[in-house]
Amino acid sequence: MIAKQPEGKPDEVRQELIRMLEEKERQRQRMIAINRQASAPVLTDLAQVGFNLEWVSDLYSKKLNYKDAIPILIKWLPRIENLDVKEDIVRALSVSWAKHTAAPKLMVEEFRKYGAYPGLLWAIGNALSVVANDDVLNDIVGLIRDKTYGKAREMLVVALGNMKSPDVKYTLIELLEDEDLAGYAIMALGKLKCKEARPFIERFLTHPKSWVRREAKKALAKIDKAIAKMASNTD
Repeated sequence: MIAKQPEGKPDEVRQELIRMLEEKERQRQRMIAINRQASAPVLTDLAQVGFNLEWVSDLYSKKLNYKDAIPILIKWLPRIENLDVKEDIVRALSVSWAKHTAAPKLMVEEFRKYGAYPGLLWAIGNALSVVANDDVLNDIVGLIRDKTYGKAREMLVVALGNMKSPDVKYTLIELLEDEDLAGYAIMALGKLKCKEARPFIERFLTHPKSWVRREAKKALAKIDKAIAKMASNTD
């Protein structure tokens, strides 16, 4: 949305614009100060294991190898209430290094707690698409079936592609009937190379949304490659 320009004489308009910009900058600085204070205990703990940072987000924005920081991030994830800092921690935990830790369970709990914050929910869902495992399979299926979570469920569906349970493919095939989630179910089925899903995915090659068509094509290519490999191993 384009901000409405102040009306009046040129000098008055200029002064009003200056005032508005100054107020916007004051608000930005206030938010920085609030976030800096909220992140201080996390940064103190990180410094003790060798990570001297200005912000938690420096862990991933500077592409550091921060495996040793994962336990500290897990410790602080449920304790931090500041949403910006919490999201930084979630994003820092969106790495394969966190897969075999307490992170998946904690993230499911955080997802349930912060249903009123779509941006944070989506970040948690995205993190679960990386770190989720069968320990949280039932939790994630339950969250996906709860439509009150809206678009935040999208990456939870992708997270099902991490699972080893043989039953997860049936859940994903069922989700192909959900117009809001079908594209993400296709992504997960492709990741699983689920040959049983092939005939169900084929019809999405003519889907009205181009990104869904692309995902269907990619998923079918992965499935066909797996089928061909299986056939060559039996020859």
